Amino acid sequence: MESYTVVRPEHLNHYGHLFGGCLLKWVDEIAWIAASRDNPGCRFVTVGMDRVEFHRGVHQGAVLRFDAGESCRGRSSVTYGVQVFADDIETGAEEPIFSTCITFVRLDEAGRKIPID
Repeated sequence: MESYTVVRPEHLNHYGHLFGGCLLKWVDEIAWIAASRDNPGCRFVTVGMDRVEFHRGVHQGAVLRFDAGESCRGRSSVTYGVQVFADDIETGAEEPIFSTCITFVRLDEAGRKIPID
């Protein structure tokens, strides 16, 4: 699944760069949406995120492209790889800024793990 967002002033830290927490929130949300769309009717919660390493800073106005896809499936869990790229609208250049894998587990209404159909 591919998604985009624009880095706005409210997403910046006091140095003028994107807050890492904003990026992690977007990555988690987009991976969850991808997992939920690929597995209709499943109630997923995040149980883990692999390595968190920011490759470079991102400034206001950058367009971020998120690419999320399933990378591993277990009995009650599914892992999605997410890659994030920053686009420079003026030059058309795209640079990788972040990548990770996020694992979700399927829960029933009582919060117990259940198999993914």
